[in-house]
Amino acid sequence: MPTKPIRFIHRGQVVTRLDVPPERTLLELLREDLHCTGTKEGCGEGDCGACTVVLGEPAGDGLRWRAINSCIRLAHSIDGMALWTVQELRAADGSLHPVQQAMVDCHASQCGFCTPGFVMSLFAQYQSRVATSLATTAQTGAPRALSRDEAQEALSGNLCRCTGYRPILDAAQRMHQYPVVAVDEVELRQQLQALQTPDETASLGGQAYLQPHRLAELLRLRALHPQAQLVAGCTDVGLWVTKLHRQFEQVLDITQVQELRRIERYRHHVAIGAAVTLQDAFGELLSERPQLHAFASRFAGLPVRNSGTLGGNVANGSPIGDSMPLLIALGAHVVLMSQRGHRELPLEQLYTGYRQNLMAADEVLAWIKVPRPTKHEWLRAYKLSKRYDDDISAVCLALRLELKAGRVAQVSIGVGGVAATPQRAWQTQAALQGQPWSEARVQAARAVLHQEFSPLSDMRASADYRRDALANLLQRAWLESQGHDAIALERVRELA
Repeated sequence: MPTKPIRFIHRGQVVTRLDVPPERTLLELLREDLHCTGTKEGCGEGDCGACTVVLGEPAGDGLRWRAINSCIRLAHSIDGMALWTVQELRAADGSLHPVQQAMVDCHASQCGFCTPGFVMSLFAQYQSRVATSLATTAQTGAPRALSRDEAQEALSGNLCRCTGYRPILDAAQRMHQYPVVAVDEVELRQQLQALQTPDETASLGGQAYLQPHRLAELLRLRALHPQAQLVAGCTDVGLWVTKLHRQFEQVLDITQVQELRRIERYRHHVAIGAAVTLQDAFGELLSERPQLHAFASRFAGLPVRNSGTLGGNVANGSPIGDSMPLLIALGAHVVLMSQRGHRELPLEQLYTGYRQNLMAADEVLAWIKVPRPTKHEWLRAYKLSKRYDDDISAVCLALRLELKAGRVAQVSIGVGGVAATPQRAWQTQAALQGQPWSEARVQAARAVLHQEFSPLSDMRASADYRRDALANLLQRAWLESQGHDAIALERVRELA
């Protein structure tokens, strides 16, 4: 089956690649086809960050810079974008980019294998800050320095097996002190605009990689090709390629559908399009619920959140996916669409079994509708994992309460890691609904929660640990509601 050519900006020039298989990763394209071997292959699953590259694409009047994992990103998905690897940062005269110079001066490279990924994650932060500074001042455009916490979050998707984090964080905070080096965004936007062509997908029904730009075209292609592998960020499907060596006859990529890249705000809810990245989706939730910051920042590393989408995470339905317990607790609904029409249902009703859902072959998950916070809302979301950053949950619990006169007027609890699908804790909710929010009532609800699910034992945790931990998280919520915030690790860091 033929594939559409891939065209993107690399090293200031338009690169065109023909006959690229639909399952070929961006890392394979870089290392094997373009011989850009500065980008390293480490884990092959988006966990270590050695393969990090930076993508630029138009956003409003400027450009959006994102560090992403090239090992689990499909090559076709960067069509129409600009691409940077570590090999493009040095100037023509051989001088180093400020990010690179800071890494050298802070002695931040040891074995060096992970270094290209760290450099690219910092380059995305640097360029974003330079662009913001140039847009808001008429001076030098010197980027605002990263704080230590900001540096740690920016590098959350990059691992150093030599344990050299301290000098790398030093470099992250020093990189703004050197003479400014900025990409010419005006010229780059002109190059990217020249790549834009009229939507040709109407004639692409026989192509191996389908990437529509409008919702109507997506629904038409889904009806024509129900067997095509649907991708929306590909941070999970990418593992099928790198670890299971899956091949796809046809891929249908929703990430460029303009309607689904939007966040729409209404009086009582926000509607998050299925193609909105996890980073942007969590940013929207944080704008009204800042208490979710620690939870959101622990959802994988930043490069994964920059590629993955909320719609893809929800549709994938992993029992240890972090977004679903939170969305269940918030009372989110999903909107499924096809050429036949649309239907809406509570998120927890979407799933029928392990990674199975009730979507028809011609349907796509289009929107996630999240209620806005109410006056009396009290919300907490917890994740337990072996590593604090960039790790998959063993147990996840999200609790939303509406407390009035010391009683639980409304309660909603979402849990993950304890069943074949993300679940709502119906029995525990019933034990709390209408009751006093008191230590005795919470202890009774803990006992219910401990018995409500029958989790499995696996490499991440035993069944007994999961039951105990889930119940203990409810106890933690009670303690925090009484002002004992110092029991949270992130709060301890703030007080240190």
